[in-house]
Amino acid sequence: MNIENTRVVLVRRPETEATPDCFSIETQPLADLKPGEVRVAVDYVSVDAGTRTMLRGEGFHQQVGLGDTILAGGVGRIVESAADGWAVGQAVRGGLGVQTHATLNAATLEQIDTSIAPINAYLGVLGGSTGVTAWIGMRHVARPKRGDVFVVSAAAGAVGSIAGQIAKKEGARVIGIAGGPKKADYLLNRLGFDGAIDYKNEDVGQRLKALAPDGVNVFFDNVGGLVLDAVLDNIAMRAKVVICGAVSQYDHMDNVTGPSMYLRLAERQSSMEGFAFFHFPESIAPAMAELGKWLQEGSLVFDEEVLHGIERYPEALQFMFGGGNIGKLLVKIS
Repeated sequence: MNIENTRVVLVRRPETEATPDCFSIETQPLADLKPGEVRVAVDYVSVDAGTRTMLRGEGFHQQVGLGDTILAGGVGRIVESAADGWAVGQAVRGGLGVQTHATLNAATLEQIDTSIAPINAYLGVLGGSTGVTAWIGMRHVARPKRGDVFVVSAAAGAVGSIAGQIAKKEGARVIGIAGGPKKADYLLNRLGFDGAIDYKNEDVGQRLKALAPDGVNVFFDNVGGLVLDAVLDNIAMRAKVVICGAVSQYDHMDNVTGPSMYLRLAERQSSMEGFAFFHFPESIAPAMAELGKWLQEGSLVFDEEVLHGIERYPEALQFMFGGGNIGKLLVKIS
């Protein structure tokens, strides 16, 4: 099978913002498959905040080398197979990268069932870094209970929107922090949150005092920086602060700003804990099962924004870090 692969390549490490000149789009011929390999026509790739640290060549996540294909989770279908049990046409998920065709050892991929949900949902509500992360963070770390005041940052994003909805299912009073009136309206009228704070146009600390005069019981943070400090200053006694991400810091990984209000934890006998979904491998399947059930019964809202065309991936990264997307951001490759 004579197939060419088009891919997005890192050609310059960003110093701060990942601008389009950091990338190039290249086309290359593909070699024959080796035993155990499959060729996947990539359908969608995920646009994630963690990609930012991959491009810098440092940090928590796997790194992208100069001249290498940009790493990204993706979904697609097998178009050629040299692996037993992996048939042409099978939908799969894995680290496909930002390219039109991924050639990988089949053992690194996961077969997915598109009769349960459409293929793109396996990067969103059923995705490890998205819906599964929110579910695990809520079930194993945050554990909100009925009557709690629960606050989530980046609340209109892919993880925050699900975390907030799970807190509502548990009977908590949910306040979301997001940027801009459009997102605040989304939190209140689409997701049904009890309160919304527009950090771009409102003082987060003052609004929290008004919305949660007795303090915040659980904070699920995806942002860090000034937002984290504002919430720490408003936590209740024996509160729980959960660190899921810190998108405000990813452009400045060599000068990360830590919380200046961390002494509130001691003053109010509270705790702070971080996590990642892969710390709980035994919970990935239960997470997907319950999220899938909620999705099928219509009790979970999950929205996506999709940019079409592989050449739009650099634009998608800028869009995400500018806070433009609501819900999960994807690039449709083919």
